[in-house]
Amino acid sequence: MKITEEPRDAARRRRDVLAKLRTRTDTWVATSGADGQPCLVPLWFLWDGAALWLSTRITSPTGRNLRDTGRARLALGDTQDVVLIDAAVRTFTAQEVPAVAADAFAERWGWDPRQDHPSYAYFEALPRAIQAWNGVHELKGRHVMRDGEWAAPPP
Repeated sequence: MKITEEPRDAARRRRDVLAKLRTRTDTWVATSGADGQPCLVPLWFLWDGAALWLSTRITSPTGRNLRDTGRARLALGDTQDVVLIDAAVRTFTAQEVPAVAADAFAERWGWDPRQDHPSYAYFEALPRAIQAWNGVHELKGRHVMRDGEWAAPPP
């Protein structure tokens, strides 16, 4: 691949990340258990403007890892258009989840985990760090969020 474009600035990268969060349907969710065993699965998500909402069974390795560690790494895009999100995660049962989040999730996907099986839980993934790059020429400046703060002002 030959690089022909200039690297995007922080403001453009932020806009591009937000567009992906609004339009993408799923994300790769990477977690690890106490034993260090990694787990990587794709899950649908809902972006509410501040956090990604996920749902999976609390009894699955991913559900247990999210609950037990309160952390996840999420990946959007492909290897030529990368968005990596390190998130702090809060777990909610079907009875505890804020109705606005669960209702929006059900509306977006046509599937309501609250009505599916009692083992489904919701996970609020709040971005703490975000990296975005489109190739090696964008590695410098790839950190568009650190400690929950964007590197560029709102679009």
